[in-house]
Amino acid sequence: MIKPEWSPRILSVLRIITGLLFLEHGTIKLLGFPAPMPGMEHLPPLLLVAGIIELVCGALITLGLFTRIAAFIASGEMAVAYFMGHMSHGFWPAMNQGEAAIMFCFIFLYLVFAGPGEWSADAMLRGPGRRA
Repeated sequence: MIKPEWSPRILSVLRIITGLLFLEHGTIKLLGFPAPMPGMEHLPPLLLVAGIIELVCGALITLGLFTRIAAFIASGEMAVAYFMGHMSHGFWPAMNQGEAAIMFCFIFLYLVFAGPGEWSADAMLRGPGRRA
């Protein structure tokens, strides 16, 4: 039987995994880790800004620090990324390779409203028993 008291903890796991995956996009763009972006010796300014957002917001979301603000910014970046970078290659996400951008956008939008979950720096700063 699934216990509802696990919901805040599983929300934290979703936040941490999503934050780490988002952070990885930033490290690829800015640090060339775990691999450099193919064909990008010098990042155009728009991708540089995207990399900074991904690095900073990915780290904040992973830690659960200022989660709602970071998730709001990250969700907006992913909406822009989809409409500017993917939609121009066709309507269907499976064909324009925009599925990840859509998923990130809506998971981050969910975090804006749901908060970081039980295991987060935000929860530690609030103190025991206090809700966001």
